[in-house]
Amino acid sequence: MDLSPLGRAALQSREGDVLTAYKDSVGVWTIGVGITTASGLITVTPGLTITQAQSDALFAQAVEKYVAPVRAALAKPVPQPFFDACVSLCYNIGPAGFRGSSVVRLVNAGNLPAAIEAFLMWNKPAAIISRRQGERDQAALAAYGTVYARRGDRSPVKVAAGPALVAVKPPDPLAPMTGVPASHAPSQPASSGGLSSAPAPVEPARRSLFSLIADLFRNPKKED
Repeated sequence: MDLSPLGRAALQSREGDVLTAYKDSVGVWTIGVGITTASGLITVTPGLTITQAQSDALFAQAVEKYVAPVRAALAKPVPQPFFDACVSLCYNIGPAGFRGSSVVRLVNAGNLPAAIEAFLMWNKPAAIISRRQGERDQAALAAYGTVYARRGDRSPVKVAAGPALVAVKPPDPLAPMTGVPASHAPSQPASSGGLSSAPAPVEPARRSLFSLIADLFRNPKKED
């Protein structure tokens, strides 16, 4: 699995995007989308500034450093929102913390509901709680609809660019054998290249049989 566009947008919203170095809630110098010196991508020092393009590039590199450990830690298939929430958690607590977390232990044991609630165990400092609640709520989704970066946010997360999310339609009951929706069945092409409403042509063998029967009715055999 990989981080989805909506999962990426939710993570970026949780971290923020600051182009001047600042101290995070636990006093660590941070820049861009939650990038610290520990990421190995940049040395963050007081007074450091970066451009938006540099911030975007750092975030793209950082995401890969946290997606891979999540992918490796999860032994069972999980819903996409749960995977994305795990990447968000790993991005915040680090790969080592994530691998040893109850979230991983419980989901690998097959207890997804308990793994979802285990997100809330990472509740220090207090400023992180609304983020954890947002990750927990994201992890609880079976499929994406509306997702909030933090619980209590007024507006849901939106994907800034890329393909729009399309709701999955239920299977067409008129096509139970093939799985192809009847409304999407291919139409017979017309000679002009459009769609034709004319009936499909009769196969040659069947047409000759019809012609033979018609000839018998038109020219009945006379008795000698």
